[in-house]
Amino acid sequence: MITCFDIGGTTIKAATATAPEALQHLGRIPTPRDDFEAFVRVIAQMVEKGGAPAGSGIAISVTGVVDPDTGHVTCANIPCIDGKRLAQDLSARLGQPVTVANDADCFVLAEATAGAGRGYRVVFGAILGTGVGGGIVVDQKLHPGAAGLGGEWGHGTIVATKVDLPPYDLPHFACGCGLEGCLDTVGGARGMERLHKHLHGVDLPSIAIVESWLAGDDKATQTIDLLVTLVAQPLALVVNIVGPDIVPVGGGLGNSRELIERIDAAVRPRILRKLDRPLVVPAALTADAGLVGAAALGLGAGA
Repeated sequence: MITCFDIGGTTIKAATATAPEALQHLGRIPTPRDDFEAFVRVIAQMVEKGGAPAGSGIAISVTGVVDPDTGHVTCANIPCIDGKRLAQDLSARLGQPVTVANDADCFVLAEATAGAGRGYRVVFGAILGTGVGGGIVVDQKLHPGAAGLGGEWGHGTIVATKVDLPPYDLPHFACGCGLEGCLDTVGGARGMERLHKHLHGVDLPSIAIVESWLAGDDKATQTIDLLVTLVAQPLALVVNIVGPDIVPVGGGLGNSRELIERIDAAVRPRILRKLDRPLVVPAALTADAGLVGAAALGLGAGA
């Protein structure tokens, strides 16, 4: 049994696990964002509460980028751990082996071991949440890539500027990573909202846009049509390069089965492999994906 954590910028969730899909939840607590001593205390308290045997280990899914070679974490949302070798620092403080991985990597590992990707050899997990992210699992093993950036398909100047749908000319929006034209700027929930405002001059939350689309609203339909086109093209390229057997989609937009079906229908004609079954599918795990993925990593799957 190990203790696993899903750590975000606002909340820490914890559980004990004897298998990736066998979680005993320990509750949640606000994330100490600016005080590393308080951060360590929270982890220690949850480990003690769970009662896992001494030395059994701690596995953490965390927002941000984790360099697999150095262990350094880049995490703007939690300043007190930004730049730290988090696994090594916590291990030294708590006297336990500690494993840390990026939340997108934990998501795809969870889907590959206990979710929509179970039974498939190559799984690419796509996240369409606030922004766009992803991760790769091959033969049940996580592929974090150089500097922990494997699967990060949301960045790079890749968004089409001329499409067959109005507006026919689309600007490249500035991205938080410092580049322009990243899929992250148009592909996630904030991207959907940006497209809707660009098309119609109206600020509307992504949930409302999706609901209006499903209700047949013409403006929302135009926004969704454009988003699907802009997402499907780079995702098809990812599929051709990585060769996944299945692409589970997580994040807030992944909760719309109708939207994911539209993206799947747009991706499959654009790839070299011909499939008569869905390739891009809604994730099977939602709230617990981070914990499941951390548990899989900590118990030896995916390492």
